[in-house]
This record gives sequence, C-alpha cells and structure tokens, in this order.
Amino acid sequence: MDPADSTQMLSNPRTEECVPTLVPIPAGWFLMGCDTGQDNEKPLHRVWTDEFLLATHQVTNAQYQRFLRDTNSPPPPFMSVPAFSHPQQPVVGVSWHDAVRYCEWLNAGTDGMTTGRKLRLPTEAEWERAASGGREHTLYPWGDAPPQSLPNYAERCANHWNAGPEPVGRAEPNQYGLYNMCDNVHEWCSDWFAPDYYAVSPERNPRGPASGVRRASRGGSWRHHIKMSRCAARSSIPPEFQYADYGFRVACDATQA
Repeated sequence: MDPADSTQMLSNPRTEECVPTLVPIPAGWFLMGCDTGQDNEKPLHRVWTDEFLLATHQVTNAQYQRFLRDTNSPPPPFMSVPAFSHPQQPVVGVSWHDAVRYCEWLNAGTDGMTTGRKLRLPTEAEWERAASGGREHTLYPWGDAPPQSLPNYAERCANHWNAGPEPVGRAEPNQYGLYNMCDNVHEWCSDWFAPDYYAVSPERNPRGPASGVRRASRGGSWRHHIKMSRCAARSSIPPEFQYADYGFRVACDATQA
C-alpha cells in the first residue's frame, strides 16, 4: 500500500466501528507462569480467573483516531510515520495512561458510542489465560512449536515486521477467537509489575501489586519477534513511556456484558 494512501485514510473520519468486538473467556483454573522461563515467571502456580470478555483485536489506528478527535487529544508518536499509519495497524506509541483514557472515553459514551460496559485493560492473569486459548502446558497459543516454524512466519517478517506491525487479524486466531495475542505489539495490562509477585499472588483473580514504578505488559512485538512470544513471558516499562512496539486491547467483566 502506498504510504500516501494510508495517511489519507487516517486523515478522514472513522473507517470502522470504534467499539471493539469482545469474546467471552470462560472462568476456570489454569497454570500461570513457566518453570523453564525467566525468573519473573516462577513459580508456576495455579490461578483462577472469573469469566471476562476480551477484545478480539488490538486497538487499531482507525479506532484510536476517533478517540483523538472526540477528546481533542494530541496523536501519539509514530502515527504520522508511514510504517505505522495504516488504519488497520494497531495503534502504537500510547502510554499506559493513554490506554486507560481510551477505555474511560468508551465507557463515558462520548458521541453516542456507549458500549454499556465498563471497559478496562486486562490483568496479567486474564491476558495469559486468554492467550493460551484454553490449552494447558503449552508455550504458545498454537502449541510448543516455535514461531519461526509456522507456515507464514518468514513472509510476515519480510512483509511487515521489518519496519512495524502488520494490520490486525492477519494471522490465525487462537481457540478463543483472539488475534495477535503473542505477536505484533506488546500489550499494556492493568497491573503494576513486580518480578517476584508470583510468590505472593492470590489464587483467585490476581490483580498485581498495590503499587509500583512499572506497569506490566504481555505479548511479543514486531520488533522482538520471538523474544516475548510465549504466553507466560512477562515484560514491563514505566506507564508514561510511549514505544513504537506498544499497544493494547480492552477487556471487561462478564457481569457487565
């Protein structure tokens, strides 16, 4: 696609519905963490999450631009850069605070776009359970085979991930119908991050430490490819940072559906 075309599309009003499509993630127990992963993924421990809903896709440029227009907010860095400006690419360069503001904007029903739900960022536990697609003891949403063994991996790297994220939904969804859970962009979670949190985490609906200096994030990115692609892999940065490989998707409690 010609970069000028993508810039033109972004300069126009909304090109898709800004209300995300959500799918239910059933309540249940799962094993969180990885006993062969990084130290911050240990110990492997059993966790229960209540049923919740999660967006099928990462929030796109087209969706986020509606928020910018309605709130008269400045665009995040990179939005005007051709490698990041396609309407169907995930929005990047959003801080954790920006992602929370987006959820609050949707909840407020601005411009008549109310969802009837209280949207929020997912917790780390919710994200990991959703990423696994209901599978137990597998490293990735599709199993234990590394990402580079997937049939279209080399093509995706060559055509998209050499410079930025690909448009959302290009790869196969996991068993819950979620796209790009372990690739494309890192996704903000609601939790504060602590590397030793799993040692004290409650069994039911853990929500992270009460305070901290970094916010948790999950999932691989176009920049890191394999490095953070495992379902259990954890990462974190300060909540005010705006990186070109950071985006988000939204969640809500099932009781609000």
